[in-house]
Amino acid sequence: MTRNQATLIGATSILNWSFLALFTAASGRVPPFQLCAMAFAIGALVGATRWVKNPNAIMQMKQPVLVWLLGIGGLFGYHFFYFTSLRNAPPVDAGLINYLWPLLIVLFSALLPDERLKPHHVLGALLGLGGAVLIVTKGRGIEVDPRYAFGYAIGICGALTWSSYSVLSRRVAHVPTNAVTGFCAATAVLSFFCHLIWEQTVWPADFGQWLAVLGLGLGPLGIAFYTWDLGMKKGDIQLLGAGAYLAPLLSTLILIGFGMGEFSWAIGAACVLITVGALIASKDMIRRKKPLPQPPNVQSPPT
Repeated sequence: MTRNQATLIGATSILNWSFLALFTAASGRVPPFQLCAMAFAIGALVGATRWVKNPNAIMQMKQPVLVWLLGIGGLFGYHFFYFTSLRNAPPVDAGLINYLWPLLIVLFSALLPDERLKPHHVLGALLGLGGAVLIVTKGRGIEVDPRYAFGYAIGICGALTWSSYSVLSRRVAHVPTNAVTGFCAATAVLSFFCHLIWEQTVWPADFGQWLAVLGLGLGPLGIAFYTWDLGMKKGDIQLLGAGAYLAPLLSTLILIGFGMGEFSWAIGAACVLITVGALIASKDMIRRKKPLPQPPNVQSPPT
């Protein structure tokens, strides 16, 4: 598998995460940790289907403790911090802090061996962050309230957790993507315990809401983590980091398409910023080197 192929596979995660808000809204009043437990259980089953064709794949769950800590810390830790920040800060503020993780991935990638952080990677990520700010704040500016300092801090922990997990995945590139099955299963169990501690159980009210939960488990909280793992381990990590800002943009456009939002100048400006940022960040991938001119075919004179 080439680097570009792995990058394109990783990019499908961004497309999957674009449906996260739609499926979450369509799932009704199911509490966050209960929803995570249900969706991650489905996501684990998605990976376990490979065991049917390849029974030896289950042996790939046998990994060092540090690998398990990285995987569970990334998947469960990020969602734990994210939902906790939503409980302790305004959703707009928490969402904005959450969207620091793509920029952090680009910056942290400079610490990896054989990776070079170039100015266009940083510029692309910053433009994407600017677009995300417009989407989350709806162009009304940012207000920092000291009363929500704890929620802000927890949100930063979430951004640091997901960006660190993503970048450190490159350091364990030898671990097969099948191991994500175990990470999803562990996250489902831990989310279930958090649900029992902090939430009241609310089941989906109708078939449509059950379908939304299934969609979450199959896509944004399922397949997306397998493809992201592959992209982080073998693809262009800077491009995927900067390109991740397409997720909030596409998510907003999808919600608008389903009648759950309205188009505004802020959304239009975000479209421009994020698209231009993604194009700038992908400069290395889309630029093709011109082939060197071949010397003329000179034939030796007949003797």
